[in-house]
Parts: sequence; structure tokens; C-alpha cells
Amino acid sequence: MKKSKKTNLLAYGMSLIMAAGMLAGCGSGTTSTTADATTAGSAASPTTAASDAATTAAATDASTGKTYKIGIIQHMDHPSLNQIYETIVEELKPLEEAGTIEIVYQNASGDSTMLPTIVQEMITGGVDILVPIATPTAQVAASATKEIPIVFSAVSNPVEAGLVESLDKTDGNITGVSNSIPVEDIIKLALELTPDVKTFGMVYNTSEINSVTGIEKAKAYCDANGLKYEEATVTGTADVQQAASSLVGSVDAFFTPNDNTVASAMAAYLQVATEANLPIYVGADSMVIDGGLATVGIDYTVLGKQTAQMVQRLVNGETIAENPVEQIAEFAKMINAKTAQELGIELSDAMKAEFTILGE
Repeated sequence: MKKSKKTNLLAYGMSLIMAAGMLAGCGSGTTSTTADATTAGSAASPTTAASDAATTAAATDASTGKTYKIGIIQHMDHPSLNQIYETIVEELKPLEEAGTIEIVYQNASGDSTMLPTIVQEMITGGVDILVPIATPTAQVAASATKEIPIVFSAVSNPVEAGLVESLDKTDGNITGVSNSIPVEDIIKLALELTPDVKTFGMVYNTSEINSVTGIEKAKAYCDANGLKYEEATVTGTADVQQAASSLVGSVDAFFTPNDNTVASAMAAYLQVATEANLPIYVGADSMVIDGGLATVGIDYTVLGKQTAQMVQRLVNGETIAENPVEQIAEFAKMINAKTAQELGIELSDAMKAEFTILGE
């Protein structure tokens, strides 16, 4: 009996020792983890903490595994539209680097028949937001989906294009940034720089709603102010040189609004104007950079930034309804000094102070 009792006591003692060891091991692990976290927190500098705070939203999305796929679509390749795309990408770069968004991009290279296929491929590929650049692209995107949020860019007349019912009410799945230009200001500038102009030659593509609307505004202003105008329309870039040439001899200056087709053929347009010693007044900064005389028109960098900011707000949880259509916040006021010199136009100090002068 005594031997058995001693054996049992020994076994019981060993069990207690083993249990204590197991508890000690668990306690040690918990303490170590807590200590590591505390140490890491203590070691973080104010600068590091501020940097971490700046990416809180991105980190939250990453922790939930959500990456927003942003589909950007262009219908053709030319400097103005390229500038919008490049600016959007640059503005969204911090979100992309944080893993909050993924950007996919397609360009129809001027073949509008490809747009429905491109848009559908993006929808099938699971895009969360579509960003169509320019009116034709936005119209195709709007007809393809009523569920996926759409943020258009460079649509001059979204109401006339059938994208929204009004600029201040977006109760569907589409909104964006309009690039409607102050046509009246361009004509006024033309009369200031070249006061002898009595007849404008208007070169534009009738299939671009943005261009047609700009031309209608220009006509209305001319009619109200005793100015004459002649028109020459195009359907593609190959028509621009012939269209402009057909007006030489009957006009004193050319005018083209924010027309993507004509902007893509500025070299041919400028050749005709230069040989005839006629100025070209335009609706976009890129067209002045390419040789047009002057504009009070679209700054495509500003347009791209506004578009990116709207996309970012949607990624951060805002709705389309909370983001009505925006007008471009700031217009480009540019004069091409080289073109002015070739035309024998002297720029006043007041003009130089008010406008961005290129090529000086």
C-alpha cells in the first residue's frame, strides 16, 4: 500500500509540473507578441506615423482584398486625348501603387466600330468604373451598361449627347467632366488680335457633337455681331486639307472648336493657313501648340485632373448621385508667338501678361 501511494503521488506531481510548463509556454508566447507590437509602436517616428496615416484608406482596402479595376477607353490617338489619359494615370498613381486600384487601358486608334467590343471586353473583365474619353466613347459606354459607374472626360455637351438629363442631376450610373468651351471669348479674341477679320472659315466634323455645338455657338455670335462665315465639313482627317483649301480666298480667318478629327490633322490644316497667310483660331491648347494662333479653350491637364479626382471620390465610397457633372474649372489662354510673328501680328504687353505665350 505505501509503495502504491508513493507511486501515485509521484505521477500526480509530474502531471502538475507538465501542466505548469505548458501554461508558462503559452504565457510566454502572448507576452512576446504584445511586447513586439508595443516596441514597434514605440519605435515609429512622427514622420512615419504621418506617412502611414496618409495611406490608411488604401491599407483598409488592401486588408479587405478589394482592388478597384478602372477601365480607361480612348477612341483615337492624338495629343489632347493622350494628355487627358496621361494626367488621369498620374493623378491616380498613389492609389495604384498602394494596390487600391488597377488601371486597364484600350485605344480604338480611330476605328469607332471597335468601341463596342472594347467596352464589352472591359465589362466582361470585371471593371468597377469605366472612364471613357470624348463623346463617342462615352456614348458607347453608356449604351453598354446601366450598372457599372461611368465617369466620362472631354464631353462638351453631355445633355445633347444623351448621357445625362441635366448637368446638376446624375441619378443614373454616369457622370463626368465637361469641356464645353467659351466660343464667344475665342471670337472676341480673334477680333482683338486680327481686327480686320470680317468672315470666318469654319472647319469641323459634322459627326462630332462637341464640334457641331461649338460651331452653332460661333454662328450665333457672328449673326448677332454682323460677322460672316463660311463652312467646310470633314468626315475624317484626310479631308481636312481639302476642306480648308476650299475656303481660301473667301475668308479672313479659320475657326475650329474642340474637334478631335481636325486636331489630329493640324499639320495639314496649318500648311493651308500658312500658305494663305490666314490665322487659325481653335478650341484647345494642343491645337495652339501645334501651330494654331490662339485660344481661350480647353486645358487638357486640368480636365484630366478633375476626372481623376472624381474617380478617386467614387473609389472612396461616394456615389454617382453625389457627383453631378462638372465643367472644366480653368480655361487655357494661349497664343502661339511663332505663328503670330509669321502673320505679322504684334502682341501687346497687356496680351502677354494675360495669356500664356508659346515659343517666345
